[in-house]
Amino acid sequence: MKINISIEARMTSSRLPGKVLKKINGVPALEVMYDRIKELPLTNDIIVATTVNKEDDLIIQWCESKGVSYFRGSENNVYERVLQTHQKYNSDVIIELTGDCPLLDPSLIEEALNIYLNNDYDYVSNSLKMTYPVGMAVQVYSLETLQSVSRSRNLEYQDMEHVTPYLYTSGKYKIFNIEAPSQLYMPELSVTLDTIEDFNMIETVCKYFNRFDFTLSELIEYVKAHRELLQINGSIHRKGLA
Repeated sequence: MKINISIEARMTSSRLPGKVLKKINGVPALEVMYDRIKELPLTNDIIVATTVNKEDDLIIQWCESKGVSYFRGSENNVYERVLQTHQKYNSDVIIELTGDCPLLDPSLIEEALNIYLNNDYDYVSNSLKMTYPVGMAVQVYSLETLQSVSRSRNLEYQDMEHVTPYLYTSGKYKIFNIEAPSQLYMPELSVTLDTIEDFNMIETVCKYFNRFDFTLSELIEYVKAHRELLQINGSIHRKGLA
């Protein structure tokens, strides 16, 4: 069984252009994320799923300089891009991540994957109900399950934009959402990278630790002791599904 991770990444973000390669304390955000998750057990490959746009040549240059696998596909049809990525790399199980989560804790990926592998769920996530900080989202499902979406109906805008909504809204799949334990419950904290305020938040955190391999537990402990940090990006309206 081949278990592959894909990271959706592009340079043309409307709110923070070039964010995935924006340097956090001197290191590109995508590199921070990749280095945090590259040692995960059971997984075979990490693939950056980017677009055919000329602007994303810079992402390809980064991938090639670091020996990171990549795929180029549609910018607007993200479903198709993720699907084609995993078809090309012969994935059986997909771990879907987005490139705006540079501080994603690898233990959350491992937990979601183990729940998926040891149960009969079609789809496992930790973000259907927000209990973890924003920026810690993980989704796990099979290539067969993803293919079933386009086989069963014509794709709608939300499918093409968000890839998996049909899996957890149609009632046709066995789904499981992981809720944060009390010590990791902090949905008011956001360490996603979507705006300049988010960048300031992430860089502040990373400067404090002076390293990139800190855990989610360490992050939450720090923020709880300095709750004024929440004001850095706490007023940002988050786009996405309601």
